[in-house]
Amino acid sequence: MKPFMDKDFLLSSETAKTLYHDYAAKVPIIDYHCHINPEEIAKDRSFDTITQVWLGGDHYKWRQMRSNGIDEIYITGDASDIVKFEKWAETLQKAIGNPLYHWSHLELQRYFDYYGTLNAKTSEEVFKLCNDKLSKPEMSVRGLIKQSNVETICTTDDPIDSLEWHKAIAEDTTFDVKVLPAWRPDKAMNLEKPEYLDYLAKLESVSGVKIANFADLKEALKVRLEFFNAMNCKVSDHALNYVMYKPATEEEIEAIFAKRLAGGTISEMEELQFKTAFMVFVGKEYNRLGWVMQLHYGTKRDNNVFRYNQLGADTGFDCINTEGSSAELANFLNALNSSDELPKTIIYSLNPTDNAAIGTVLGCFQDSTAVGKIQQGSAWWFNDNKTGMIDQMTSLANLGLLANFVGMLTDSRSFLSYTRHEYFRRILCELIGNWVENGEYPNDIEFLGQMVQDISYYNTKRYFGF
Repeated sequence: MKPFMDKDFLLSSETAKTLYHDYAAKVPIIDYHCHINPEEIAKDRSFDTITQVWLGGDHYKWRQMRSNGIDEIYITGDASDIVKFEKWAETLQKAIGNPLYHWSHLELQRYFDYYGTLNAKTSEEVFKLCNDKLSKPEMSVRGLIKQSNVETICTTDDPIDSLEWHKAIAEDTTFDVKVLPAWRPDKAMNLEKPEYLDYLAKLESVSGVKIANFADLKEALKVRLEFFNAMNCKVSDHALNYVMYKPATEEEIEAIFAKRLAGGTISEMEELQFKTAFMVFVGKEYNRLGWVMQLHYGTKRDNNVFRYNQLGADTGFDCINTEGSSAELANFLNALNSSDELPKTIIYSLNPTDNAAIGTVLGCFQDSTAVGKIQQGSAWWFNDNKTGMIDQMTSLANLGLLANFVGMLTDSRSFLSYTRHEYFRRILCELIGNWVENGEYPNDIEFLGQMVQDISYYNTKRYFGF
């Protein structure tokens, strides 16, 4: 029997162990998509308790606590930190086979030097140990980032954001980690939302452009794109229910936008036509600026309306959406490619059955302008577990070139989540190691070692231009 989560955790062959310990583990982290707050980095926030770090905004954990019958007062309510932590420990003990079990214990090992197991019996001991450690200066936000060997972070930022905290970090010579903005224009696109007109007023204010039609909206967005570009933004991100492609004429789009400005009701088809025009416009802008476009789709959000009305978005009530097709994804990419304005693009779907479809779409649009110009993103959200990562990388290897993959990201709101990169790298090395041990690929350790370092770090650095 192997020891619990020892130094060779998830590594079963000598090849896998060599690839991880001698190669993958040694390269820095580039976290090119996350949801951490740049203000907390600028101010170098410290935490009073492990509950603040672990449960303050982690809807992964919240979902599992609800699945364990825990009352909401102990999850997002006003219960004490110690009681919330105890409830999480009770839940974690049951999470066999869930990545949260591994992530939590990797975080306890790497940041708190705790190599036991967290459960109902040990919760009080672990709570005290973690809090004592968190009181030390090196456990501030910046300390955690530096401990994790992070080189670059890309946050998630709205076009109307001031980016004041990014500016403050960039000007602070005591902190050498790059913290860059990433453009997330969902609110500018989602004209069906009741708050859309209020958002446009804010966009007008920061851009200095009066928005009376769709052409004005594009001009306002161009102003903000240039501002983000001046702040070293290199990547966009889009949260889509699914990738749609419903083209319409310029006149039709202007009519749809005018109807919405007048307070009219937009049909589902009109919404999709507008969003198609919006995405084609911004895609061409990303190509002009040399940015990477990320498409996250396959989600159905805020399903529990009762809880949404209580707690708001991003609180753990989203699921996989099976709508959409690879045909529409291909049509969208082709609309940009037909005028030679397709930017480097990373495609993620929350639906794991889309892996093969994405893999075949990639091959239609690769060219010599970039190595791996069109990427399948790492196993995302409900799929960033051992099985999901193996399935995603195996599919990518079967249909494309795994060696050109840009690897892992945290997509997290927690400053302890960098161990997810370790988790990913161990799984990557185990997967490749098994192929080698099974005689499916030569035992060329020098080349294989460079490959896992490329997937873990160098491909990302080259692809984004960090």
